[in-house]
Amino acid sequence: MARDANEPMPDGSGCALQEPFALQVLGPDMEPEFPDKCIVIIEPTEVCRNGMYVFAEVEGVRWFRQYLHDEQGRERLVALNERFPDIDLAGLDWKVLGVIIQRNIRRKIKAYEYPDGPSNRPQSRINAVDITAS
Repeated sequence: MARDANEPMPDGSGCALQEPFALQVLGPDMEPEFPDKCIVIIEPTEVCRNGMYVFAEVEGVRWFRQYLHDEQGRERLVALNERFPDIDLAGLDWKVLGVIIQRNIRRKIKAYEYPDGPSNRPQSRINAVDITAS
């Protein structure tokens, strides 16, 4: 994700921090579904379910991955590009920062809806408008 390394992450206070935000994907980790340089919209939440695409922090490092929780109770973060290893979450300090609800590739938008939404509150609806069209 694109971010100035010197800029602190929000501390979780304030109304704006509960609103969806956009980040740019950097790298091939989540290809082909999320190609390098595409934009994703993240809805802040600390709750995720099996199969959701998440923005998570593991041991102080932020990752964009798919969260998987199997029948044996094993939790892991998985890159869609098989060249990148899974992150086994057992015994690690980790938390979900948000779930991906939309992706934009050259103005082509795809929404991701999860059963029951990412949290107990109603799912956000984001209307995208192409302001560059003439």
